[in-house]
Amino acid sequence: MTATDRSLELINTAAQAAADKLAHDIIAYDVSDVLSITDAFLLASAPNDRQVKSIVDEIEERLNKELDAKPVRREGDREARWVLLDYVDIVVHVQHSEERVFYALERLWKDCPELDLPADANATRGKAAEHAKLQEAEDAGLGGELR
Repeated sequence: MTATDRSLELINTAAQAAADKLAHDIIAYDVSDVLSITDAFLLASAPNDRQVKSIVDEIEERLNKELDAKPVRREGDREARWVLLDYVDIVVHVQHSEERVFYALERLWKDCPELDLPADANATRGKAAEHAKLQEAEDAGLGGELR
C-alpha cells in the first residue's frame, strides 16, 4: 500500500505552505504500510512559538482554500510548541525546534519511505542546525558585551 494521490496532493501543498513561512527541516514519510489511520506524516519545525503558529495557520489556510480540506483534529495550539493537524489522509506535525530534537520523530519513521516534496521544502533541510549555530554565535557575542 502507498500514499494516495489525495494524500500526496495534501502533503505537497502543506509542505509548500510551511516552506513559504520559513519552516525548518521539512520532511514527509509514507506511513501507509505501518499505520492504518493515515497515509503520510509531514514534519516541520520553527525556532520560536510565533513562527510555529504562523506555519500552522498558513498550512490550514492553504489546504482549506486550495484543496477544500479542513483538519478533523488540531492539538497543541495554546503552547505552540508542537501543533498536530489531523487531516485523516495526512497528519502534519509542526514543532518548536527544541521539541523536534527532543522527540526525534524522524527516528521513529526512518524505516518508512520518504516522500518527494517541492524544491522549496527540500531547501529547508539543515536550516534548524544553521539557525542554532547563528543563535549560539549571537548569544556568545552578547555574553561578551554584557560583561
